[in-house]
Amino acid sequence: MRVELAIQDSTGALVAQNAGATRVELCAALTLGGITPSQGLVRAVRTLVPELEVHVLIRPRPGDYCYYDAAAMQMLREIDAVLEEGVNGVVIGALTPAGGIDYPLVQRLISQAGGAEVTFHRAFDHLADGEVPDAVSNLAGLGVARILTSGGASSARDGLERLAAMHESADGRLQVMAGGGVGLEDFDAFHAIGLADVHLSAKTAHARGAEPQTEVARTDEASYFLTDPQLAAAAVELGKSFDYR
Repeated sequence: MRVELAIQDSTGALVAQNAGATRVELCAALTLGGITPSQGLVRAVRTLVPELEVHVLIRPRPGDYCYYDAAAMQMLREIDAVLEEGVNGVVIGALTPAGGIDYPLVQRLISQAGGAEVTFHRAFDHLADGEVPDAVSNLAGLGVARILTSGGASSARDGLERLAAMHESADGRLQVMAGGGVGLEDFDAFHAIGLADVHLSAKTAHARGAEPQTEVARTDEASYFLTDPQLAAAAVELGKSFDYR
């Protein structure tokens, strides 16, 4: 199985490369579900690990996935900016207020990507079950390479039925990539339904360092998440133990 790691800093990129990850999704603010990283971070990652396959999240803000003129313009410009840094692909998604895929905007974003690989992100998990088969077919027809999804569940392990249906509906036209609350113990189940791609953050919390000396220091959140080298390496090695289908 191909392992994609979600990372939010240049240290994570180094960890991913050392672990042998197939590719990374580069974003900022993973705890908020991810937003577009700064151009400086994208450039730093490309400089540090130029051979690493990097796909950049294009999401202008946290919250819902309904984007109007100003946000849509920002997303188009962000695609331009990250492609200038030589990234391999972009990760996009947009919905209508009614909860369906915003196909006109998605088409504009794909066109702006100019042939770079496009992943449709977990906005897909907001779709009702009845909309999924047509959505998979439509996105494949637009040239989307893969859909990152938990199968509409809180964790991909709980969304296996929908993931399997999506894989069957895709029929090789795009890849269905399991992501969302993924643990190493889930790989076997994903492989059993035919998936060849899995996405996880492999993160661990970095605790506070020095003892806080002021009230502000005591109340400010000092911990943050890092990509765990051992977990990342274990995920990649486990993925290699499964063949592709």
